[in-house]
Amino acid sequence: MKTFKAVAVGGTFDQLHRGHKALLDKAFEVGGKVLIGLTIDNFVASLGKRHRTASYDDRLRELELYLSMQGWTERAQIIPLQDSYGPTIYRTDLDAIVVSEETEKIAQSINYIRKKAGYNPLQVIVVCMIPAENKKPISTTRIRNGEIDRNGHILQRII
Repeated sequence: MKTFKAVAVGGTFDQLHRGHKALLDKAFEVGGKVLIGLTIDNFVASLGKRHRTASYDDRLRELELYLSMQGWTERAQIIPLQDSYGPTIYRTDLDAIVVSEETEKIAQSINYIRKKAGYNPLQVIVVCMIPAENKKPISTTRIRNGEIDRNGHILQRII
C-alpha cells in the first residue's frame, strides 16, 4: 500500500547506480505516482562537477529502461529539471519528496518556499547513502574516477 498519492524525486542520475536505485525504489514504494525531475545539460554544467556527465538524452534512456524493468513506467512522469526546485515549489498535487542525505537541505528550502507561498509543506523522506565495499558512499564521481563500479565494488585501491 502506498503512503502518498504523489511524490517527487530529482537528480542527475548519471551512471545510474545502486544509490540512485535506492532513491527511486523508495519513491515508488511510498508514492502512487512519482514525478522524477531529471537535470538538463545546462543545469548540470552550472553545478561545476569535475567529471564528464552523460547527456540528458542518454541519462533519460537509462532511467526509462530502469523504470520499465521495474514495471513503473505507468506510475512515473519524468520532467526536465532546470534548477534545484523544479515544480515542487508550486505543485499542489505532491504530498512528499524523496531525497538523499546529501540533498536533504534542498528539500528544506523547497518547504520554506512553499510555506511562504501559502502551500502545504511536503513530507521529506530521506534515503541513506548506499555504501560501497569500502564503506564510503557510492557516487557518480567515484564511478567516473574508476574507484568503484555502479554496485559499489572496488575497482582500484586508492593509496
